[in-house]
Amino acid sequence: MKNLLTALLYTGLIATANPGWSETDLAALRDGDLRKLVLHESPKPLADATFEGPHGPVSLAEHYRGQVVVLNFWALWCAPCREEMPTLDALQQEFGGEDFAVVTVATGPNAPPAIDKFFDEVGVESLPKYRDPRSGLARANGVLGLPVTVLLDRDGQEIARLTGTADWHSDSARAIVSALIEE
Repeated sequence: MKNLLTALLYTGLIATANPGWSETDLAALRDGDLRKLVLHESPKPLADATFEGPHGPVSLAEHYRGQVVVLNFWALWCAPCREEMPTLDALQQEFGGEDFAVVTVATGPNAPPAIDKFFDEVGVESLPKYRDPRSGLARANGVLGLPVTVLLDRDGQEIARLTGTADWHSDSARAIVSALIEE
């Protein structure tokens, strides 16, 4: 019953919200793990160091401009990352497309075969296998521990950040993503 009431509350908040989003609108949607999500008063520039994709260098600005992005920094040795990754995968499966993407970046020396094994073990099917082997992207953006998840607007600017693990497929996370996509 509680889940039904929560879903109705979030649906009502989204349906009655003005077009676009504000820090106040998104703050009202935070619940559970997402209470840790720090919303910025105004968007902040994100340093766009390139990182490695399966087919060469990747840039957030070039590859994801125009999309709302959930950018997750993780590593193979990170136990909370193992718990969190399936929820990010479910979020990508539900919302992924031309308007939205979950971008996961393994920070530090994470070998591609080990990333493949990790994804297989935790049941991840829809997330990219990006690497930041020298942690350039992570360092440039003040990532000091793992996991860290950053929400980016369609202009590639940081609008919120969560340090630590969260259920990214919770009602709260899905309501926040829906509000951002509807912008």
